[in-house]
Amino acid sequence: MFFTQLKKHWFSNTRTDLLSGMTVALALIPEAIAFSIVAGVSPMAGLYASITMAIIISLAGGRPGMISAATGAIALLVTGLVKDHGVEYLFAAAVLAGVIQILLGVLKLGRFITFVPQPVMTGFVNALAILIFMAQLTHFKGQGWVMYALVALTLVIIYVLPRITKAVPPALVAIIIISILTIALHLDVYKVGDLGNLTRDLPTFHLPNIPFTWDTFMIILPYSISMAFVGLLESLMTAMLIDDLTDTSSNKNREMRGQGMANIVTGFFGGMGGCAMIGQSMINIKSGGRTRLSTLVSGVFLMILLVLLGNIVKQIPMAALVGVMIVVCIGTFDWKSLTTLNKIPLPDAVVMVVTVIVVVATDNLSIGVAVGVVLSSVVFAWKMAVVRLTESAAEDGSKVYSVSGPMFFGTMHHFVNEFNATEDPERITIDFSRTHIWDQSAVNGIARVIEKYRQQGKEVSIKGLNAESKALVERIGLAGAGSH
Repeated sequence: MFFTQLKKHWFSNTRTDLLSGMTVALALIPEAIAFSIVAGVSPMAGLYASITMAIIISLAGGRPGMISAATGAIALLVTGLVKDHGVEYLFAAAVLAGVIQILLGVLKLGRFITFVPQPVMTGFVNALAILIFMAQLTHFKGQGWVMYALVALTLVIIYVLPRITKAVPPALVAIIIISILTIALHLDVYKVGDLGNLTRDLPTFHLPNIPFTWDTFMIILPYSISMAFVGLLESLMTAMLIDDLTDTSSNKNREMRGQGMANIVTGFFGGMGGCAMIGQSMINIKSGGRTRLSTLVSGVFLMILLVLLGNIVKQIPMAALVGVMIVVCIGTFDWKSLTTLNKIPLPDAVVMVVTVIVVVATDNLSIGVAVGVVLSSVVFAWKMAVVRLTESAAEDGSKVYSVSGPMFFGTMHHFVNEFNATEDPERITIDFSRTHIWDQSAVNGIARVIEKYRQQGKEVSIKGLNAESKALVERIGLAGAGSH
């Protein structure tokens, strides 16, 4: 059993996983450096985070083949902490964020990611593609035609090579060819080494150099909570996306715990913290990476690149990496969603478009997803907030109201106003056999109707409650109203 699972999750796709992991490692470098700059820390803090996150999540995570590293979402959250208190507080915040994520995983809260509606998922994916593409545009500033030519050549290699052979990831081949071409011809283009100062030191363990006091805890707590929740949201959304792409399932609660472990280790090894990287995960999946081995290789190979091949890494032209990311954008965007926009229900189309707009406007995937989920919930509540009453006369001269539609806080105002206690006969019956009582507001609404009739000296009976509804009504009470 053990060896069967080991082969399935680690060695069922060995050759392709090795190559895809190496491709991802190269693509991690510019992103990690860029996010370090955003956070206001040394480039090595982002690179160390990418190394440790990838290695730990490959062992502890719940989604094989997914890449975790330093991310832009986390970088944006911690800029204030670094500016006001320094990088050591950031390391401590990453550790605390990891603890929070582990607790959330232990509480098995991962299932709530399934509450994200499809329009929000589609908007999330499309906005992600747009953001990745926009991030690449900054690398063209101040560059000449050579940059554009090398990017174009990268695209050609990536799209043409699979028609010749699928033995190696086309992105990796493109990076190698463009790098050799640039070095051989001494082309004056933007290189990885131009992004920031890269050292060849290994990440080493150290406790954050901060005072261990209550005041320090209260300083880092708000940042840690934000890092924990934003990181989990992006990680679980990425896991769902890869689940769909690979037609496989993943353990969301284990992923939450794994992200927590990875952040704790990262904080103790001088990393800025992080979460799943959607762009790099897409590179891995598109390159054929499927098992934990691909994720492990991305972290280990990145460490090898920095320590043993640092001078070579500095010579990699950004044009090659930009080309790879543009291909990722094209492959990530759900082009079908544009052609079906006029076919899906209008509320769903609005939710998808709003999600994209908010994400692009705020440059924050988590905010966009949150807005999309809230908007979808409002739309759902609006659709559900319809309760209907059908009137009929009984043989004894009383009136029967048959209720259909959900009974909850959103339908109670309409429900109460549908009854005319003044003109109705002395006895009425309310039949709930075609509805369900969901909350206290519904019980209170029924009680208000009964009270309206009592004030007129009239009698009200209720019937047809299912077992759950009856239990809720009896627990809350209807001010002595009879039921049968």
